[in-house]
Amino acid sequence: MTHDLIVIGAGPAGMAAAATASELGLKVALVDEQPRPGGQIYRNVGVVDSTVKTLLGPDYVAGGALVTRLNKTAVDVRSGALVWDVDQKRNVTVNMNGRSERLQAPHLLIATGAQERPSPVPGWTLPGVLNAGAAQIALKSGPSVPDGRIVLVGAGPLLLLVGCQLLAAGANLVAIVETAPNENRTRAMRHFPAALRAPKPLFKGLRMLAKLRSAGIPWYKSVTAVSIEGEHRVREVHFKHRGQDVVLKADVALLHHGVVPNSQLTRLLGLEHKWSDTQLAWIPARDSWGKSALEGVWIAGDGGGIDGARAAEATGTLAALGVAHALGRIDANERDKQASPWTKRLKSERAVRPFLDALYRPPAWIGSPPDETLVCRCEEVDAGRVREMATLGCAGPNQTKFFSRCGMGPCQGRMCGITVTQILAEARGVAPQDIGAYRVRAPIKPIPLHSLAALDVSTSEATINEDASE
Repeated sequence: MTHDLIVIGAGPAGMAAAATASELGLKVALVDEQPRPGGQIYRNVGVVDSTVKTLLGPDYVAGGALVTRLNKTAVDVRSGALVWDVDQKRNVTVNMNGRSERLQAPHLLIATGAQERPSPVPGWTLPGVLNAGAAQIALKSGPSVPDGRIVLVGAGPLLLLVGCQLLAAGANLVAIVETAPNENRTRAMRHFPAALRAPKPLFKGLRMLAKLRSAGIPWYKSVTAVSIEGEHRVREVHFKHRGQDVVLKADVALLHHGVVPNSQLTRLLGLEHKWSDTQLAWIPARDSWGKSALEGVWIAGDGGGIDGARAAEATGTLAALGVAHALGRIDANERDKQASPWTKRLKSERAVRPFLDALYRPPAWIGSPPDETLVCRCEEVDAGRVREMATLGCAGPNQTKFFSRCGMGPCQGRMCGITVTQILAEARGVAPQDIGAYRVRAPIKPIPLHSLAALDVSTSEATINEDASE
């Protein structure tokens, strides 16, 4: 064993878990693909200047405290490390500095966070079409904003947040095209009383709405039949609004229909996943401490269900306390004592989720695109071909690989998996749970052959010999 605990993902859940476990005396490795800790939500928070911090707001700046706390611990932070394989014995294989290396620990925490839901509308593969989160990444990395006329398309808190941030950065935001159907509001209202137990997110949402409205930006609600037109890049955004056809001139279209758990590693390990009709995504099974059914494997953060950054920090802390107890570093009483404030925070943060999930539930047509719309971008398989496979007897996503190579590209189904499940379920008249999801195999991301050939298996032996000499 190289460590007591390996944490994969340096977002709020991973940083909180690694710092907590290290402070409790565990030998911890924190592995992340990005060049520095922070994850997507707190990307570069430790190095950006005050101008960017002002643009991105206090919720982003709050991540700096986690980075500072992490830097004060003895955590073995491995940034720029691409995890491309994990097995049930908790061997973690990473590609770093052109070499692959294996780490192993009795406990593994998966904190890989969320990814944006695919938005397969006609024209979504044109140059100039991006996920809204990509524009936010540019702000955190540059800072830079897309050039030209920008149209936001979709629904969800992140869409509003990105809109406000782009306005503050001086971007040319020409319209908001909201796809959430009217009936979402009716569904959401029954959850509103419970959401009042977490008023901060509600007030934040109201402030964002007020800012966007005061800017006088045209706002189209409950739109349908969205398509993006252009010969070699975005030129127009088409949709129906109140029964009328609308065409907007645009240079950039930013799409967003919520986020879903990044489940590549949990699927690679063969963990149980259940389809959530609320979040329209696959959720891995875990207990209240984050422990999965596989011995020594834990899940924290949005990778185990979308709850937000503050909740992710809580679940990461709770998982670390669970690991420390499992290793005998703290007893049950101490674990529960330290867990109490984090359990309360988690309960408070989750109070608003049913309201938000209902209010911004993606429209049914996002999971049922027109036949000519590409679904699998890697292998250029359209929705019509997926439906054809269903009529030919294709029972689930894994068979689509044999029928058409759908899901066999470099992303291994990250971009098309949920949509393929939904299309097949609709075509066969069954629930998504009965259709299932893609099986994931290593390497989960492309790696150079020389990295595999240079796999460093000496690290474990060196660590064992070093510990023995002590």
